[in-house]
Formats: sequence, structure tokens, C-alpha cells
Amino acid sequence: MVNKVILIGRLGKDPVIKHFSNDNAIAEFTVATSDNYKNKEGQWVDVTDWHNVKLPFKRQAEYAEKYLKKGGQVFIEGKIRTRSYDDKDGNKRYITEVVAETVRSLEKRDSGGGGGYSEGGNSSYNTSSADTQNSAPAQQHPVEDDLPF
Repeated sequence: MVNKVILIGRLGKDPVIKHFSNDNAIAEFTVATSDNYKNKEGQWVDVTDWHNVKLPFKRQAEYAEKYLKKGGQVFIEGKIRTRSYDDKDGNKRYITEVVAETVRSLEKRDSGGGGGYSEGGNSSYNTSSADTQNSAPAQQHPVEDDLPF
């Protein structure tokens, strides 16, 4: 069985960073993806989907805080998780989110320092299995343009 999701979209807002007393942090934000189709009248219809994204490790959160900004284009690879909670009225609610394993800013850095981080084109943060145990330092490294566009 496989639980894998890949998104390329734009951030709906700056990441929200939550710090915890155990020196951990997470980042949360939304990503918009779009698609289109022809309706029965032959007109193109644009559809936008919003995805909740969570970066569950301190180094990922630090990366997001530094390099991801509202409107910026991002590549996300991770797993879909659904969790539940009870609201204030006692009703069970569900939230579906992407728990990112890899996050990559697709923004080019301009000479004015705006946009996203770019060294050799793009920057990424990959979560290794050791990282999930918080026992190894995270890796942040430049990557080549390996996306199919």
C-alpha cells in the first residue's frame, strides 16, 4: 500500500510556526492547486483546491519560516493524514492534511533579495527516516531543476 502525494501550488498565506517547550516546532500553511476542464457547453472551467500542509519537524519549520511566503510557488511531497477532534459542541470533526516529507521553494531569487531562496535554482528540505526520530541533523541543500517542466 502506498500513501504518497505530490503537490505543486502556491501558498495561500505565510506559514504559521508553532514552537513547543521540548525545543520542537511545526509549520502549517495552505497550498492552492488548480485544474481545469471543459463543461458540457464547451467552456473551460477553472477549479482551485486548497490543501492543508504540515511540516512536523523543527528544521522544516525553520526552512518554511525563512523561505516560504504567501503567493510563492512550492513543491510538496508527503503523505495524506486524516485526524479527528471534537468541537466545542461535542461534534466529531475531521481534518485532512498533507504531512510533508519534502518541501521545495520553486521561486527564483531576484537581485533585490525578494522572492524565494535560490542557490543553483531551487532549495529544498528533505526529511529522512532518521529525522523523523529527531536523532539526526536535517539536510538542506540545493537541487537541480529535476521537475518535468
